Amino acid sequence: MKKVIIIGAGPAGLTAAYELLKNNKDYKVTILEESNEIGGISRTVRHNGNRMDIGGHRFFSKDERVMKWWKDIMPMQGAPSYDDKKLGRKRPLAEGGPDPEKVDRVMLVRHRVSRIYYLKKFFDYPVSMKLQTFKNMGLIRTIKAGFSYIYSTIFKKKEDCLENFYINRFGRVLYSMFFEGYTEKLWGRHPREISADWGAQRVKGLSIMAVIKDMVSKLFPGKNRKVETSLIEEYIYPKLGPGQLWETVAQEIKNMGGEIIMNSSVKNINTEGNTVKSVTYIKDGEKMELEGDIFISSMPLKDLVLGMGSVIPDNIEEIAKGLPYRDYVTVGILVPKLNLKNETDIPTLNNIVPDCWIYVQDTGVKLGRIQIYNNWSPYMVKDPDNTVWIGLEYFCDEGDDFWNMTDEECMSFAVKELVKMGIISSEKDVMDTNRIRVKKAYPAYFDTYDRIDELVDYINKYDNLYCVGRNGQHRYNNMDHSMATAFETVNNIVSGRSDKSNIWSVNTEKEYHEEKK
Repeated sequence: MKKVIIIGAGPAGLTAAYELLKNNKDYKVTILEESNEIGGISRTVRHNGNRMDIGGHRFFSKDERVMKWWKDIMPMQGAPSYDDKKLGRKRPLAEGGPDPEKVDRVMLVRHRVSRIYYLKKFFDYPVSMKLQTFKNMGLIRTIKAGFSYIYSTIFKKKEDCLENFYINRFGRVLYSMFFEGYTEKLWGRHPREISADWGAQRVKGLSIMAVIKDMVSKLFPGKNRKVETSLIEEYIYPKLGPGQLWETVAQEIKNMGGEIIMNSSVKNINTEGNTVKSVTYIKDGEKMELEGDIFISSMPLKDLVLGMGSVIPDNIEEIAKGLPYRDYVTVGILVPKLNLKNETDIPTLNNIVPDCWIYVQDTGVKLGRIQIYNNWSPYMVKDPDNTVWIGLEYFCDEGDDFWNMTDEECMSFAVKELVKMGIISSEKDVMDTNRIRVKKAYPAYFDTYDRIDELVDYINKYDNLYCVGRNGQHRYNNMDHSMATAFETVNNIVSGRSDKSNIWSVNTEKEYHEEKK
């Protein structure tokens, strides 16, 4: 029996463990998880009866393997959820599926609304060509944006940075309105300093022309029409948040004989030639060593490489040390209501706006994005009829002034920004708050990132080491992409395939990353 050591109990690590144990009995699987929580950035945080989805996770993928996998773990609802029942909203129901009012292990079908909040108005995300968009922009801005876009189609810029990538697809005016400020908030760098790879990975086929084509195809639908999933109207979601699914997977892994060791921080990767022999980790202040035959890592690529110590060449050490990350803070705020009016035709409890996410383009505040947990699932909120539970998302660097604020300072700062934006009337409206900090939430595409291929080539020399997931590959993977890297890894292990290019090629296709096949 081969010993498989998996670093990290996030989506990639848990998927790999589950797939190895489900399909055969030849592997003894141990997962080492640094924290005391399952799911990584896809976990659900509980606070005074309310739940927070860290990062926001729409369960939708163009990969049918992933969709089936999710539904196998948590079956689709067979009866209406609390809010749909109360509001008379219709959803597709699975025949014989569980009733979310009676059981917890169930996937809900949810309405997808994500918008941009700019000029104190709502714009579709991605930006659409609707009449309301032009009304919000005003005549002069609309004319400028139109000419700017036409200019960008004639005079293409060299795509040697993210700024030029966006300008080529949207024109400078729309880029300045909807991408420049938000991108700088997210990364702490101006888009001209960021590799175009970021756009190639996250935006891909999305552009003004793609939006226009989508509108035309809706007017003349055909059976071969493709749909941008950022424009889809529904997605699925675990009743109690994404962490519920991963906690369920973790329990299934244990049921199949796998072991998950929590609070275990991997510090060293011990190698011999082109083989990893063991890992050294710290648990309860003690240094422990665990030997294995196969190693699957979803820990930050930077830490993995530097953990190899003196065996790594100088150039590889230099690249690893320079790999950048962006860290993340979510502030949960409970209020009786928001000042944002629901001007859509979507009925909601308490008539709140129906958005899952609201992107904040206003550069006068640090706030990057607002989640409304009521709209992800009514079961995320203790009293969804009378309260609104939101998550305010901030991007920062570990150790900077914002990161180092006390909980009280940070939550006060966030509440003041909500008041400044007019989203709530007064600090006195706030009923409860919570703060969650996440290190290395976003692998970044600058500094030594442009040399990452050298580092990947070096890592691939270790025959029994596989890198999976967002941080494991230093790639801004969505949850489904992270799972796909695990599927590919397990296929390689079981089949004996030595070439790892299939694992590293996940999420490098040229289509938009949320486009349904």
